[in-house]
Amino acid sequence: MLHASSNIRSVIKLGLAIVMALGLAACGADMDELDKYINDVKATPGGRIDPLPEITPYEGFEYVADQQGIRSPFVPDTPQASGSAAGGTRPDPDRIREFLEDFPLDTLGMVGTLNIGETLYGLVQTSDGLIHRVVPGNYLGQNDGRITDISESEITLVEIISDGIGGYIERDAAVGLSD
Repeated sequence: MLHASSNIRSVIKLGLAIVMALGLAACGADMDELDKYINDVKATPGGRIDPLPEITPYEGFEYVADQQGIRSPFVPDTPQASGSAAGGTRPDPDRIREFLEDFPLDTLGMVGTLNIGETLYGLVQTSDGLIHRVVPGNYLGQNDGRITDISESEITLVEIISDGIGGYIERDAAVGLSD
């Protein structure tokens, strides 16, 4: 029994050696076409290479705002910045925030209106599916958006946003009726 398994191993080894030899022999066959192509490419004359473009040296510029009548980049030039420092438009930090100010304005949707007596309410749906009633004077969104008007098709509001240089400006926005 021991002798038979030894013979089987020898036959398997011999078979593997034959398969490997045939595989290597197949790789080396018919290299004539490749050699001919390589020789043709080498015999082709090379083309002319264009020279590199000339690099112009950097010319520095000394910025002197006072002498050239140019505004200094370090001094604000918008009236909002000076007005906000003097008590102009700015969010009221002491105002109690309303529930709908926790949601970004683009996640709120108007789903309709409700007329009770003389008051027209806007119906606003939040991203969690709850519907809330709002009237002019309520606040929406995360930019201190105060509702100024409610119509059948949209809720109009004015937001107070940063102007990027330390002041604030007012921006009109609206939440339209959702489909």
